[in-house]
Amino acid sequence: MAHARDPIADLRRIAFLLERANEATYRVRAFRSAAKALAGLSAAELTERAGNGTLTELAGVGDVTARCVAESLAGEEPVYLRRLVATEGSDLDAEATALRAALRGDCHTHSDWSDGGSPIEEMALAAVELGHEYLVLTDHSPRLTVARGLTADRLRRQLDHVARVNAALPEGFRILTGIEVDILADGSLDQDDDLLERLDVVVGSVHSGLKDERSKMTRRMLTAVANPHLDILGHVTGRMVSSRPAGVTGPGDRGHRARTRAESDFDADAVFAACAEHDTAVEINSRPERQDPPKRLIRRAVEAGCRFAINTDAHAPGQLDWQRFGCERAALCGVPADRVVNTWSAEHLVAWTHSRA
Repeated sequence: MAHARDPIADLRRIAFLLERANEATYRVRAFRSAAKALAGLSAAELTERAGNGTLTELAGVGDVTARCVAESLAGEEPVYLRRLVATEGSDLDAEATALRAALRGDCHTHSDWSDGGSPIEEMALAAVELGHEYLVLTDHSPRLTVARGLTADRLRRQLDHVARVNAALPEGFRILTGIEVDILADGSLDQDDDLLERLDVVVGSVHSGLKDERSKMTRRMLTAVANPHLDILGHVTGRMVSSRPAGVTGPGDRGHRARTRAESDFDADAVFAACAEHDTAVEINSRPERQDPPKRLIRRAVEAGCRFAINTDAHAPGQLDWQRFGCERAALCGVPADRVVNTWSAEHLVAWTHSRA
């Protein structure tokens, strides 16, 4: 008789693969909700309910998830999971594979403290499973209210929470503190300087006034890049090339409705020259709906001598595996691995960010 599998682990794995495959949010939520509902049951009750067909009486458990649980308990890989694994996607080419293997962490991620869909702990454990050595937590800053941006007080509470979570995580992995701070209209950064100085990594992004005229947007970005607290310039053009992906299930979800958006207009050569001068990394954002910057601008940033960060901007655990998309685009554009800051160890990365402040 086959040994039972862990049905909750199987449900979470299905949710992860759905997120990674950019499937609809309601599908992801169905499996995460079922896993959460079943986590409170004893092994005996779980087995009993699966046997007598009463799993679906629990809030959050439907026919499909109940069938997956029954298959897991019978020692079988759930059919739903088996199909997902069989259709996971294409292999990376050799250069992109090598670059992905060189990455040691992710410098741009979100949790349910702002507009992400999962707790910090769940994001961290998913990063551990992917082989990361660190995960930089970069929830939004105050003025992005649609994404429940963190006030100074909430950010201080998050720093205390991260310290407690780090104490319980596996040895050799750590969450680095950070923020995705709004670049305001005058180029200033949307958080207190004393807090920005405390953080391990600061990503700065433009989220408003994306249609500003060229000279105004260029001045705004140049001012931000020159700020010693800014380490990484996030999703540089602000473009959206396709609709919102799966997995963004937090309170800020309405800020991510399906849409496309043209690139912001700015003097890219001037901005990349400033990034090289001030040693500010340019983000290669791996989100499928962003693909930002476009490849022509990645090549210009390479020519300018910029550093890079290949980040997922993940809002859910399964999205943490999207770095492969950024690596594909980086490899096509000739980005050298030694210019990618998240190929460094956590200690090297933090030493670099702190040397700039």
